[in-house]
Amino acid sequence: MLDPIIAFFHRVFSAVGRGVGLVVAALLWPFLAVHGWYSRRTWLIRGPILLFLAIVVAFYAQFFWRTQVWYNFDPEFVQAYKFEERAVPAGQPIAEKPGTCEGSAIVSVVSDLTDTNVNKNTWISSTLFYKLGLFGVDWDHTPFFDNKASFQRGVNQVARRMAIELVDNLGRVRGTSSINNDLQEARGNIQFDEGTWYFGTSPFGFKTPTPSFYRAAIRNWAKFNADLASCKAVFDPRADNLVQLLDRMASDLGSTSDILRRRSEEFNAGWFDTRADDRFWFAYGQLYGQYAMLRAARADFVDVIRERNLTAIWSEMEKQLQAALKIQPAIISNGSEDGWIMPTHLATMGFYLLRVRSNMVELRSVLDR
Repeated sequence: MLDPIIAFFHRVFSAVGRGVGLVVAALLWPFLAVHGWYSRRTWLIRGPILLFLAIVVAFYAQFFWRTQVWYNFDPEFVQAYKFEERAVPAGQPIAEKPGTCEGSAIVSVVSDLTDTNVNKNTWISSTLFYKLGLFGVDWDHTPFFDNKASFQRGVNQVARRMAIELVDNLGRVRGTSSINNDLQEARGNIQFDEGTWYFGTSPFGFKTPTPSFYRAAIRNWAKFNADLASCKAVFDPRADNLVQLLDRMASDLGSTSDILRRRSEEFNAGWFDTRADDRFWFAYGQLYGQYAMLRAARADFVDVIRERNLTAIWSEMEKQLQAALKIQPAIISNGSEDGWIMPTHLATMGFYLLRVRSNMVELRSVLDR
């Protein structure tokens, strides 16, 4: 009585097995065909092919190492500077050392952030294998090997912002004084395209790669700080300059929070959203850089913060940044905001971004009074 049922299921499972076998055979056929062709060749042909494959494997192994190992990654690295011990604003004479002025903490930190991006680590966005992508697909459109590149671009966005502010406001007295040449060159160098390799097609020809320009910016900033320490350059730590700095940084966070919002609202594929990790790690890199820059700004504008009683509000802003930087999920998920299976890391990061931004706006309001 059960024989027809058993026979039916036997036929079903046999058909499924044959189907799976055909699919596996279809997937393996190209490799088996290449192996058959390769095994019939002489070593005059096998040797160069084997050498080429070995080179490709070696380069991809290097690419894997560069993208997965993050050197000098430490959200609290800025504590090593001991900025809290500074009592003199940037650019002001140091009474205990005649002929010496206090250097800029902002310049030191932006230089070191860039140094970490291009010297302590490889600048991923301009490497050949990153530009080639995965079989022609941009790595940013895959879930693989792009987190470090996005993080570096987020940090670099902060460096670009600070380069602009240093030239336009901080590195000169009012708007009528001349622009510092070193800061001007640094701004031009750090604004260079993030993805240039040694060769390109637009325009066609050989090029200077991106890291070379960023290293030149590091040298420009070091030269400026050396001149500032010997009182040959200017840094103007006025309250209105701090207002403008906070305003521009808050504007950058507002733009990033909108990017996170749109991705979170329009796509909720959970762990399978291949662009969510790019957005998340760019925002994380931006907060990483801004946290360091705000700690540095606290030292450079120490008199303004003390005179306007901003210490408590400033400390609260730093706590919000520290809390945001503790979010380091192994896999970024962009699930529905009311979902219960897959988390929504983009919405969480957006929440912290807006918290930090609200603190900046509050600081700006107090300074404007």
